[in-house]
Amino acid sequence: MRYRILGGTGIDVSTYCLGTMMFGAVGNPDHDDCVRIVHAALDQGITFVDTADMYSAGESEEIVGKALREPRRRDGVVLATKVHFPMGEGRGRSGNSRRWITRAVEESLRRLGTEWIDLYQVHRPDYRTDIEETLGVLGDLVTQGKIRAFGCSTFPAEEIAEAHHVAERRGLRRFRTEQPPYSLLARGVEASVLPVAQRYGMGVLTWAPLASGFLSGRYRKGRPVDMTSGRAALTPHRFDPAAPGNDAKLDAVERLVALADEIGCSLPELAVAFPAAHPAVTSVIIGPRTMDQLEGLLKGAPLVLDDEVLDRVDAIVPPGTNLYQPDGVWRPPALTDASLRRLPVRDRAAGE
Repeated sequence: MRYRILGGTGIDVSTYCLGTMMFGAVGNPDHDDCVRIVHAALDQGITFVDTADMYSAGESEEIVGKALREPRRRDGVVLATKVHFPMGEGRGRSGNSRRWITRAVEESLRRLGTEWIDLYQVHRPDYRTDIEETLGVLGDLVTQGKIRAFGCSTFPAEEIAEAHHVAERRGLRRFRTEQPPYSLLARGVEASVLPVAQRYGMGVLTWAPLASGFLSGRYRKGRPVDMTSGRAALTPHRFDPAAPGNDAKLDAVERLVALADEIGCSLPELAVAFPAAHPAVTSVIIGPRTMDQLEGLLKGAPLVLDDEVLDRVDAIVPPGTNLYQPDGVWRPPALTDASLRRLPVRDRAAGE
């Protein structure tokens, strides 16, 4: 396992980060098995663990807390979690406001069974909350010792830049990390997000290196797809052979499989090594559901891609190109809420 410094924080982390989204009801409901996976990852050199309050409605954090209950385990781990998405019933239990973050961090600390969080991340932008409000409360949590550093996740480049400008103007602490989706099939962040992160000296931990399973080797051109299990059952539009755009992904997968064979690795090993080759990337999140998946991914930890291999990847999927839009990527409200693109009827009438 290799190690890098997380942006300008001085925090040393492994280049592979254990993601725990699949721990709990959504993926692996066996807590003891998940704890064993965490311990196996730590034993093999991983020092960075990422979770979120919304993963299986808090269950993932509880599992991670069980795994790190021993002081020697907790002290050796850089622990990251996130806040933003709705937690439970009722209003006011989501977003990036001071009111919610102040409460959510306490709930995460309780579930994780720890006195501090090393990296607390805002899971998505919140257009309803001024970024100054969010940066202010996160800075206060650092001062209080409840978190060591904070960052953002899946923010577009313009939102990252705006947050840094606000922090500079208002004398606030700034985002120190960004967590974007990045894979062989989704290279869109190379165009602006990664360069902006580099410009501001941010650490970058990337998610979905296997393109939500499309780069696992399980889905191949001309082979039937089991739409009743795994990722295909969760996101059928992504794996349905009849869906527009899937042919291009399958064609790319075949060429990437051939490349992996030539350099003597598996497709998943190539897929995880690829984001780690970018100079902006600090750590790549792997999200195993089973011990076998963890072991398979860790086999590729020593793999370093040279310029020749990266040039061949560029010929298959051009830089900055998305062959699919990762699920969960934040979209500007103006694109999702039609009312924000149209004048009220009374204003239209006044202009006629």
